[in-house]
Amino acid sequence: MNLQRALNDCLRLAISQAFPDAADTDPLVVAAQNPKFGDYQANFAMGLAKRLKKNPREVAQQVAEALPCLGMIEKPEVAGPGFLNLRLKGGFIGQALERAAGDPRLGVPETENPETIVVDYSSPNTCKPMHIGHVRSIVIGDAICRLLRLTGHRVVADNHLGDWGTQFGLLIAGYKRFADQVPDEGEPLERLVKIYKLANAAAEADDEFRNQARAELLKLHQGEAENLEAWQQYNRWSIDHFNQIYQRMGASFDEMLGESAYHHMLADVVNELVQENLARESEGALCIFWDDESLPPMLVQKSDGAFLYATTDLATVKYRRERWDPDRVIYLTDSRQQLHFRQLFSAAERWGVSGKARLQHVWFGSILGPDGTPLKTRSGELISLQEVLDESERRALAVVEAKNPELDEEEKREVARVVGLGAIKYADLSQNRQSDILFDWDKMLAMQGNTAPYLQYAYARIRSIFRKGAEESGEQVLDAPLNLIEPQEQALGLKLLRFPEAIDAAGEDYRLNIICSYLFELSQAFAMFYEHCPVLKSEPQVRASRLRLCDLTARTLKMGLAILGIEVVERM
Repeated sequence: MNLQRALNDCLRLAISQAFPDAADTDPLVVAAQNPKFGDYQANFAMGLAKRLKKNPREVAQQVAEALPCLGMIEKPEVAGPGFLNLRLKGGFIGQALERAAGDPRLGVPETENPETIVVDYSSPNTCKPMHIGHVRSIVIGDAICRLLRLTGHRVVADNHLGDWGTQFGLLIAGYKRFADQVPDEGEPLERLVKIYKLANAAAEADDEFRNQARAELLKLHQGEAENLEAWQQYNRWSIDHFNQIYQRMGASFDEMLGESAYHHMLADVVNELVQENLARESEGALCIFWDDESLPPMLVQKSDGAFLYATTDLATVKYRRERWDPDRVIYLTDSRQQLHFRQLFSAAERWGVSGKARLQHVWFGSILGPDGTPLKTRSGELISLQEVLDESERRALAVVEAKNPELDEEEKREVARVVGLGAIKYADLSQNRQSDILFDWDKMLAMQGNTAPYLQYAYARIRSIFRKGAEESGEQVLDAPLNLIEPQEQALGLKLLRFPEAIDAAGEDYRLNIICSYLFELSQAFAMFYEHCPVLKSEPQVRASRLRLCDLTARTLKMGLAILGIEVVERM
């Protein structure tokens, strides 16, 4: 149950009964910021009063008298210029928590209108290792997939690899000339990058080598066996590297196709665009123009006959419609591609190729160092993602050894893995995705504040209560009724009931930071409860109720973190 939505529905009904001509009014129910004003507030009265030419307080009072859900809330209070303060009944909170405790989904409803949603994320270019700039797409994309699946949608996680382009001519030519100069040290992708750098420098300095690279690319496009085999091998090395990263980060894909998979479609795509008068010639090239000049022209074929990234994306839209018939396609990239996707979506709509699908560009900001500049090595290159993951585990292990030296070595390393990776993910997801984020190890791994280690520790701390309780009394089964008496119990219970609200709000515009904020607030509510309400030292009946409250908090933390792709451990 989403309490905010339920109260909104109740008030909507009350407004329609009190003022039938205003049945379309949004009650504007929000969580109260200050508990003295209730648990929720409705702010509709001022706007409705202006529309009806009535006094706002009188409007709010008439709606309050018509309110049909008094089994859920106390008698509403009209405050200020017309706010309606709503306070849940203590008995209702207990009953609702009982239902949530018995639900594996903790009260999170499945959507009544499930959709097929393709999520296009990660999408690295082959033939070079992933770097720190790839973190955000993987972390945000995986969390969006998890969130959508939880709420009942059919999700297709699609990794659109950049495995085609002019760089392969340079690579093939470079491999033939420079392979003997670059030792094979067991990391084929690292070796390939070194060869590419040599080839690129040679092409800039030598017209003959540059022409050789073009010839090798042409042979690849024509399907010449030797170059095709080399290209396939380069991509296999790349995908092996990518899969190692994805496995470490807990991300998985239903489909992993490169741009090359759509190459055979591109000529037909351009022909259709021309036939339907969507693309026309300009200086020997073919472009899509917009009559109102709201967007710059989108090039779909160069004057030399070569196709472009935009052409491939249009072919991909067509393929996905035929393959998945999606209701939505989400493209997750950084902010620099906003113009491209505005052009793509407009072109796809005019062509009619997207079908019923709603195309959405979900963009994010950059990752910067603590000083606000891009994170690079001393040689000026972006830090490899593998190195970032290794460093996160190393730093987390140091924290674990300092905090819990009695753990055995294997458990220390597992805790370090979970904490280190969780810190990276949470530092990203807890921020507004459209903002640039500062990558700061000390803040990410802090045991206090809005961080993954703090939340993971809160979970482990709750689990330790049950270990200690079981040691003292053998008590392991939680079946006692919930009885919330103290204000801190009520506050924690209400925060637990707001979990579905956080899930719904995060899904509206793929804002995972809303879930992060909720989990942090939940951990704070639990800390306040635990400080003021003894658990193991309380009377047996009270103890059992409070243990159930602890258990429900731990389950909610675990489930919320799982949506973010973050694991928990029983001991930290």
